[in-house]
Amino acid sequence: MSDMSSDKPEDNSFRSDPARDFADPDALDRAVASAAMGLAAEKGWRHVGLLEVAHTAGIPLSRFHHRFRGRADLLAAVSRVADETVLAGDIAADPTESARDRLFDVMMRRFDALRPFRDGLRSVVRDLPADPATALAFSCAFGRSMAWMLRAAGIDPDQRGGTALVAGLGTVHARVMRVFLNDDTADLSRTMAALDNALRGAERWGATFCRWTRSRGSLGRSSGTESMSSGI
Repeated sequence: MSDMSSDKPEDNSFRSDPARDFADPDALDRAVASAAMGLAAEKGWRHVGLLEVAHTAGIPLSRFHHRFRGRADLLAAVSRVADETVLAGDIAADPTESARDRLFDVMMRRFDALRPFRDGLRSVVRDLPADPATALAFSCAFGRSMAWMLRAAGIDPDQRGGTALVAGLGTVHARVMRVFLNDDTADLSRTMAALDNALRGAERWGATFCRWTRSRGSLGRSSGTESMSSGI
């Protein structure tokens, strides 16, 4: 996959600083995420190991191993950094906006937060299918991230039907990620268009599925997945 140039230079302010206070878990995540994605961009995700990431980030192994037990934890660090950036905005959900519009805003903020890691993520997307164990181990952290993006949009994934919402948003994210990784527009307009189309498609699928489940529900009870159409 070839790199695409952008009118907006990549933000390299995330580069690790050994002087940071690694007792702060957020600082630890930022240093590890930047080191791991920098190495992935340089040599390919399949060649990135925990020892080299720890050395590149300047983190003692005695501190590193408590939080990062496997390669999936490196990807989880990238995900947590993006989530923290979105949630730090603490923008209250606007009740006058549709759930889809709120999700659109939240997910675009997340993709923007991932921009500093984009070169490394290209390598991850290319190499991860050959490493199913890491992909499976990362899936739990990724699901938690999607649940928090729903919460940031004012949608409660802890209610009945929330599992379907989390899975649906994860599918949307995966589809749009491939566009985002090669989006050479300064304002990520290609990513915005792909996200809008994917969310609308998820909304249509959810409404159709809910009608199907209601028509087959026992004693007229609606299925828990009904929240999918109202949520997305």
